[in-house]
Amino acid sequence: MSDYYATLEVSRGASADEIKKAYRKLALKYHPDRNPDDKKAEAKFKEVSEAYEVLSDENKKRIYDQYGADALKAGAGAGPGRGGFGFSSMEDALRTFMGAFGGGGGESIFESFFGFGGEQGPSGSRQGTSKKATVDITFEEAMSGVSKEIAITNLIDCPTCDGLGAASQADIKKCTHCKGTGQIHQSRGFFTMMSTCHECRGAGQIIKNPCSECHGMGRVKKKQRVKVTVPPGIDNGMRLKMSGYGDAGEHGGPSGDLYVSIHVLPHEVFQRDGDDIIIEMPISFTDAALGVKKEIPTPLSGKHLLIVKEGTQPGSVLRVKGAGAPNVHGQGRGDLLVHITIETPVHLSEKQKSLLQEFSSLEGPQNFPKKKSFFDKLKTFFSFL
Repeated sequence: MSDYYATLEVSRGASADEIKKAYRKLALKYHPDRNPDDKKAEAKFKEVSEAYEVLSDENKKRIYDQYGADALKAGAGAGPGRGGFGFSSMEDALRTFMGAFGGGGGESIFESFFGFGGEQGPSGSRQGTSKKATVDITFEEAMSGVSKEIAITNLIDCPTCDGLGAASQADIKKCTHCKGTGQIHQSRGFFTMMSTCHECRGAGQIIKNPCSECHGMGRVKKKQRVKVTVPPGIDNGMRLKMSGYGDAGEHGGPSGDLYVSIHVLPHEVFQRDGDDIIIEMPISFTDAALGVKKEIPTPLSGKHLLIVKEGTQPGSVLRVKGAGAPNVHGQGRGDLLVHITIETPVHLSEKQKSLLQEFSSLEGPQNFPKKKSFFDKLKTFFSFL
């Protein structure tokens, strides 16, 4: 004997909403359109539909709870699945499916069965279109944060009719063709299609006397200026979302959003890598050999005294902790990375050349450990040839 509660995977104390929710989930899973040529899925679809047909009907559920399925079989007489018990065809199961999905819960067959439903709600309400904009800011503004004002043109609720589209509320009537849903459902065998009502164009209502300003659209164009707050630490290419700053919704739907793309202008000195800031600092070979102290700029704090140790090699990277870009989410700051380059002097005077030649004569292997290691490796290599 079938246990309808077990079939729908609910407890005997389940509420009507829980039973309906469980059936919807299983019916979508086993629907023939999702499982073509699958006899097991078809049988399961009939089974869950039969269980829901009984448990969703208060009278049938009471009889089933007290006397079981046999009592329902004995009372059959109004045809399969109607007033009695049992489903003799897929059409009966599909009628139950249509009844469970055809109304209530803010869901249409189209949305539930195919997994999407756009942004249209009851009575043709739609979310407004989202907008895009781009804002140019300097590197310094990206570091410290800034407020920018931009101009956009939006559709806003008509100020004359407050978005109704009609001269008054009395001038709005429910569409009789779609019964106010804005949608027409048509069945073709196992397949159910939904189309926009051609009478009301999906609005679910008919305007008898349109508003003189918006001509029934409920929205009008307006140029306006919007303040964009750019947080400290924002990076090039990041996007800010300003909820509700897009076009106004249709027929009571929510407004769209405004997406602002940030373009950070290049800086002459600094480059960015995540939250770290990179600066390239050239020094002379004498500074590299003897060591030196250099005052360097930082993105936010102004200046930092950098100590270059004696014997610093080309390509060395010196790190200044916490002197980089602020994290855009407020999670600390990056570092300042100083890339050392060593300049070879040019346009030497005769005296400079003489001094360098004298220095060269005093050089020893201990002065150039990498050079010695390199030529030692070359000797080893050539010994094998």
